[in-house]
Amino acid sequence: MPIHILPPDVADKIAAGEVVERPASVVKELIENSLDAGATEIRVEIADGGKRLIRVIDNGRGIPAAEAPLAFQRHATSKIRSAEELEHIATLGFRGEALAAISAVSKVTLITRAQEEPVGVELKLEGSRIVSQRAMGAPPGTSLTVEHLFWNTPARKKFLKSNATETGHISKIVTRYALAYPEVRFSLVAEGRLRFQTPGSGDRMAALVKVYGPDIASQMLPVEVAEDPVAPQVRVSGFVSAPTLHRANRSHIELFLNRRYIQDRNLTFAVVQAYHTLLMTGRYPVAALFIDMLPELVDVNVHPTKTEVRFREPSLVFRAVQRAVHRALQGQAPVTRELQTPGTPEDYRNQWAARRQALVSAGKAEPSPGQLAMDLYRSELAGREETPLVRKETPETPPPPLASQTGGDRLPPLRPIGQIAATYLIAEGPDGMYLIDQHAAHERILYEKIMQAEQQPVPKQQLLQPVPIELGTQLAGLIAEHLETLNQSGFEIEPFGEGSYLLRAVPAFMGAQDPQSLLEEVAQGLAQRTDLVGKAREEALVTMICKRLAIKAGQILSVAEQRELIRQLEACENPRTCPHGRPTMLHLSAAALEKQFGRLGA
Repeated sequence: MPIHILPPDVADKIAAGEVVERPASVVKELIENSLDAGATEIRVEIADGGKRLIRVIDNGRGIPAAEAPLAFQRHATSKIRSAEELEHIATLGFRGEALAAISAVSKVTLITRAQEEPVGVELKLEGSRIVSQRAMGAPPGTSLTVEHLFWNTPARKKFLKSNATETGHISKIVTRYALAYPEVRFSLVAEGRLRFQTPGSGDRMAALVKVYGPDIASQMLPVEVAEDPVAPQVRVSGFVSAPTLHRANRSHIELFLNRRYIQDRNLTFAVVQAYHTLLMTGRYPVAALFIDMLPELVDVNVHPTKTEVRFREPSLVFRAVQRAVHRALQGQAPVTRELQTPGTPEDYRNQWAARRQALVSAGKAEPSPGQLAMDLYRSELAGREETPLVRKETPETPPPPLASQTGGDRLPPLRPIGQIAATYLIAEGPDGMYLIDQHAAHERILYEKIMQAEQQPVPKQQLLQPVPIELGTQLAGLIAEHLETLNQSGFEIEPFGEGSYLLRAVPAFMGAQDPQSLLEEVAQGLAQRTDLVGKAREEALVTMICKRLAIKAGQILSVAEQRELIRQLEACENPRTCPHGRPTMLHLSAAALEKQFGRLGA
C-alpha cells in the first residue's frame, strides 16, 4: 500500500482515541475547561452512564460568539500562545484537543455567552462537522451537551462497561475536582436525580465530608503545610487516614499537583511508606494530598490525558510527600507516660476523694469510676518485683492529670487483669476492656527501642566468654553490611576471620535464645529481601530481630511481667500496631459491654 495522507475525519477519530477513552474522559475535559474559565458553579448531568447524554453547565466567562466555531478545531486554545509558555503552564487545559476529539465521536450542542456580549450562540456538531449555528439568549457561561458518544465508532462503544460502572467513573472525576476546588459548587445529576453536591464554601473539610461521608471524614488526619528544609519549594497539604482506616488497594490515594489530578506510582509509594509498620501487609491508607510547586519545576505535557507528569527533581517531591504524611501521623501519636509515684491504699483513698472533689468543685463533669480506678492503679504499684523479662525504670517527672491524657487517639493508662491462653493479656482502661496480643505488643516495644537506639542505647548483656559464630561467606557478607544496625540492636559483634564473627554481648531482653540461630535467620531473611535498600532494609532487619526476640504466644507471664509489658506499650509512639502492621490490641468499650449484657436503658 503506498504512503498517503489520512482523510481528516479518520485522523480526528484516531486522535480522539487518545483523549476520549470513556464518558468519564469527556466529563473530565469539560470540567477542566469550566474551571479554566473561572466558573464558581459546575453542574454535570448524565444519562445511561454518559453513553446517551453528558451535559456540563457552568457560569464561567463563556466563549465569544465569533470564536465558538474555532473552539472545535484541533489545537485551538486560549491557554497558551508560544512554546515557551509550555515551561510554566498554570491552567488545566492547554493542548487544544479536547473539544475537537469529543465532537469527532459524538453529537455536540454548545450554548455559550461571553459575559461582555448581550446574546449567546448555539452551535450543533456531528462528527466534527458543524450542522447549525444561530444566535440565542442565554445566561453568561457555557452549556455543552454530548449525546450518543461513539455513535460513529461502534467498535469503541462495545468496550464500554455497564451504566452503573460508567456512572461510577464519572462520579469519581467529579468528586476529585470537588476536593481540589472546594470554592466551586459541584453538582452531579444522574438519570434526573441529584447524586452529589458540594456547598462551594471554600472549606476543604466540608468538601471532604461530602465526598467520603462523615464517618470516614472523622477518621482523616489533616496534613498541614509546613516549611520543609529539604524541599522548601514543595508544599504538601490535604488529608490522610488514621492507621485504623485502611483499604485493600492503593486506588484510594488521590494526588493533586497544583490542583490537577495526577497519577504517580512513586508518590503513591511515598504515602504508603509513611505508614511503615502502622498498617498490615496488603492494606493501604486513604489519602487526598495536594502538592503545590512552581509550574516550571514540573512538565505536564507528557500524555494527552494530562494525568502523567515529570518532575525536575522527583526525589525531593517524594521526600516532601513522605515527610508531610509522616508528620500528620506523628502528630496523632500517643505521648509517652510514666508511672505515678506509688502510695499506700489509704493514700489512694484520700487521693480518690480529693481528685473527685477537685474536679466537681472546678465545675467539670464527674469522672467515671473507670478513670478514678486508673488513678488508683497508677498509685498502688509500689514494690513491684523485677523479673528477667522486664526491668524497673524510675520516672523522672510525674505525669499530667488523667483527665488530660484520655483525649484523641492516645492509649490510656491500663490495669492488667490476667492472661488468656498464655497469649493474650486482659487489661482495664478508663473507657472499657483491652485484649492485648503479648507477642505483637512486645514486637512494637522492641522495635521502637532499637530504632531509637541513637538517643537511648539498647541495654546489653555481656557474655562471660565470647562466642564464635560461623555463618559462611554469603551470610557473613550480609551481616557485615548491617553490622552497625545489629550492634545498635543490643548485640556486640566483631569480625573473626573469613565467614566468622565473635559475639561478645546480646540484648538484655534476649533470654536463653541461641544467638547463632538468630543471626542465621536474620541473614537469610536479608538474602530474600534483595528488593529493599537503604532505610527500608534497615527497618526490615530490625523487624526480623524483634519478631525473633519478642515474647512468644504460649509463654506464661507473671503479674509483674504483664504490668511492665503494658506499661512499656503505653510509652510507645505507635502502640496499636506491631512493626508488621498487625493490631496489638482489641478494644471493647464499656458502652459495648453494657449493650451486650442488655444493661442499656435498664
